[in-house]
Amino acid sequence: MLEDAINYISTLSPFWVYVTLFFFAFIENVFPPSPSDVIIVFGATLISSGDGEISFVLLLIITSFGSSLGFMLMYYVGKLLGEKIVRNGKLKFITPESIDKTDLWFRKYGYKLILANRFMPGTRSVISFFSGFSELGPKRTFTLATISAFLWNVLVIYLGMAMGNNVEKIDYYLTTYSNIIIAVTVIVVAYVIIHKFILKKRAEKN
Repeated sequence: MLEDAINYISTLSPFWVYVTLFFFAFIENVFPPSPSDVIIVFGATLISSGDGEISFVLLLIITSFGSSLGFMLMYYVGKLLGEKIVRNGKLKFITPESIDKTDLWFRKYGYKLILANRFMPGTRSVISFFSGFSELGPKRTFTLATISAFLWNVLVIYLGMAMGNNVEKIDYYLTTYSNIIIAVTVIVVAYVIIHKFILKKRAEKN
């Protein structure tokens, strides 16, 4: 499927290349399995083709804006569902205590996570959803999400320009990076949960 998408993009006019890459950048926050980074990398290889039809600056702006809009869509989904479903107690397995803890944690670290979200594959849509759920400021959220997308896309587009049509190698590097970040995230979360569990047990004994 990825190869078909890449072959299809290579047949498009510059206008539709930009539209397609905007779509993939947007949709990744909504449907995280989307291979948007690899598609953007391929779009970046068209910059180095020498015809000058695909602009680095325009590609960077379009993909970054598409990503931040997708982030904000999930932000408002989180805000809407948080108010109408989660906070109203319609999900019985989510306790008021866990909601309060999520709010406190996200209001303390949420903006930092938003700024780093593009460098944290596997958690991007989760961060955007809980940013809205915890009702972080939309203007600041959008600004930080855009900065994060801009910095990440500078890297991704540069990889595409530097490595040319060797998309498979870039896909390997991005997949390896993604797996490492996900593994580190799982380890950190597991450590926090176990640490809190141990502290709770000690407090109960005392």
